[in-house]
Amino acid sequence: MRIVILDGHALNPGDLSWDSFRALGDVDLYEETPPDKVVERAENADAIIINKIVIDRELLSALPSLRYIGITATGYNIVDLEALRERKVALTNVPAYSTDGVAQAVFAFILSFAERTAEYDSLVKSGKWSESGSFSLPVLPVSEISGKTLGIIGMGTIGMRVASIASAFGMNVIYSTRTPKSEAEALGYRSVSTDDLFRLSDYVSLHCPLTKDTENIVNERTLSLMKRDAVLINTARGALVDEKALYDALNEKRIKGSGMDVMRNEPPEASSPLFSLPSVTITPHIAWSAKETRARLLNEAMLNLKAFSEGRERNRIV
Repeated sequence: MRIVILDGHALNPGDLSWDSFRALGDVDLYEETPPDKVVERAENADAIIINKIVIDRELLSALPSLRYIGITATGYNIVDLEALRERKVALTNVPAYSTDGVAQAVFAFILSFAERTAEYDSLVKSGKWSESGSFSLPVLPVSEISGKTLGIIGMGTIGMRVASIASAFGMNVIYSTRTPKSEAEALGYRSVSTDDLFRLSDYVSLHCPLTKDTENIVNERTLSLMKRDAVLINTARGALVDEKALYDALNEKRIKGSGMDVMRNEPPEASSPLFSLPSVTITPHIAWSAKETRARLLNEAMLNLKAFSEGRERNRIV
């Protein structure tokens, strides 16, 4: 089997090994592949491994040998599914690999807003504590998260993990989701409407997929429902949030803050108005990037391809 890894750097910048893939066939590895080089590099491939490479109908027609596409991610909107079905090309993804990493990122944001760690660090290093003559300098208000309400939109694997950590901190958990979650109710998490979730939550965390129904689920109207001291956290997909509406709500201090690991355009324009607001903390889509998380992803992607080579289905989308 000829395997072509088209954008390996996204998953493995050099601290992991591709040897498990090499055990399955002849591997051609490319760190990155521009769109105009995809056909040239993959035209004789039986299997391609991609992360962000877009595979549309036209490109697929130029890859006659292709039998398998493995996405080293959970989302698969970069591939034309109908064209794959017509060509009988298999597609797999890797669900739930980033659960621990994303849940950890959510609480990094929550705790940074509650404790104001970065702000206090800056204050201390600027000499303010040394000049104060006091053993303590509580000039910025901090808050306990125990007793606060965390609202989770999307109660899948990651949402459930976030809820369990919230419970350990003594937070109250409410959620909204497309389908009932009996296991969530059994653990004491309360299902509410999306509007009620925005109204009742001290922290809102997004964990739903991006669909036509969820795009801009955070908008001018839903932001207007939030408490003035509430915080919005998005570690899911940037397009879940209307960034103009979020900027206005933050700039006008209608909500307290926002923690974002994703944005609508990635990379974003350097002129994004959100960058000017001290009430926003933004990380560059890194919640999935811990070495442990990526090692899990690489191994799962290899197991998907191994199963395909042995005639078995594993994480098959098509």
